[in-house]
Amino acid sequence: MTARRVVAFGGGHGLSASLRALRHCAPELDLDITAVVTVGDDGGSSGRLRAERGGLPPGDLRQALVALAGDHPATRRSAGLFQHRFAAVPVGVPRSGATDRSQAPGDDPDRDGAAPRGTDGASAGTDGAWAGGALAGTDGLTGHAVGNLVLCGLMELLGDPVAALEHAGAMLGAVGRVLPMSRQPVGIEARVRGVDPAAPDEVRTVNGQHQVAVTTGRVESLRLTPSAPPACAEAIEAIRAADWLIFGPGSWYTSVLPHLLVPQLADAIVSTSARRLVTLNLAAEKETLGLSVADHLAALHWYLPELKVDLVLADAKAVGDPEPVERAAESLGARLVLAPVAVVDGTPRHDPAALGAALVPVLGADR
Repeated sequence: MTARRVVAFGGGHGLSASLRALRHCAPELDLDITAVVTVGDDGGSSGRLRAERGGLPPGDLRQALVALAGDHPATRRSAGLFQHRFAAVPVGVPRSGATDRSQAPGDDPDRDGAAPRGTDGASAGTDGAWAGGALAGTDGLTGHAVGNLVLCGLMELLGDPVAALEHAGAMLGAVGRVLPMSRQPVGIEARVRGVDPAAPDEVRTVNGQHQVAVTTGRVESLRLTPSAPPACAEAIEAIRAADWLIFGPGSWYTSVLPHLLVPQLADAIVSTSARRLVTLNLAAEKETLGLSVADHLAALHWYLPELKVDLVLADAKAVGDPEPVERAAESLGARLVLAPVAVVDGTPRHDPAALGAALVPVLGADR
C-alpha cells in the first residue's frame, strides 16, 4: 500500500497533540507525516534567542520534533533532554547533583512552560512566563530548554533551518519531518477590541505573538509582519504532494490562522488536490474568548475565502449543540464528524490515542 502523505499545520501544544495522534495512526495506515510550524513566537526562551541571536524561534519547532521522536530508549532519552529546561540558579551559588526540577517551568515533556495546564492549544504562550529575559540574579541559561539551544546552534552551524531540523530529527529518530512555514521569523499583529476593560469599545493594536495569545480583549483582525513572508519551499512541495492537510487543534489566531496569511502557502493549500481536515479545540483560550465553536470555522473562511474543507473533527461534549457547527462546516464544504477525543479526566486536552483512533477511519478512507 502506498504511504498516505499527511501535512499538519500549527504550533506548540496543539500541533504536538495532532502529531502524537498521527503517530498512533502511522503503523496502521502507513503515514508519511510532515509538520509545518509557525515561526512567530516571541516569548520566553524562544523570544530571548530570537532577540539575542536572530533566526527562527525554536520552541514550536522543538515541540514538533519531540512529538515525532522515535520510541527507542536512546531517542526517548534525547527527547527528554530536548525538553529539559534549565532551572533558576542564583549567580555565584555552585550546585551539584540532580537538578531541582520544581523550579523549572515546562518540565513536563509534553508541555512548554507558560501555556495554561489543561489546554492543548497555546503556542504563543510558549515560555511566556519568562518573556523579557532571564530572571534577575540568575545565570543566562535559566528558563532555556536544551532543545532550543541545540536548534539555535544547528541553525548557526548549518546555515539553513531546514537542514538543522533534518539533523535534529535524525538525532531524535523522528518518524516524520518538521518544516518551518517560512525560513524567516514573522511578527504577529492584531487589532483587539476591549484590551482596556475601562474602554470596552476601543480598538487597539497588539503586537507580538505572546501578547496576542494572552490578550483579554476580542481579536478583530490579524496580520503578519512582513505581510508576505516567503514560504518555505519544502513546505510548499509537501502540500502539493499531500493526500491530507490537517489544521488544528491549537491557538486559532497564533498557531492555525498564520499559515493562511502566508500568500505562497495559502495558494498551495487552496490549489492542492489533497483533502483537508480541521480538528477543533476543546475549549476557548484567552485569544478566542467570545468565539463560538462555529466562529472558529468562520474565521478560516474570513482569512482564506477560497479554502474548502472536507471534514471537521470535533468532540461531541465540547461542541454541545451540533447544529450551528454543522452549518459552519457545511459553509466550508465539510462534513462534521463527532468523536470522543478528549482525555478522560475532564481537562480540555486531546488524548493522542483517542484522537488517533478517530483519525484512522477518516484518513484511511478512499475518495
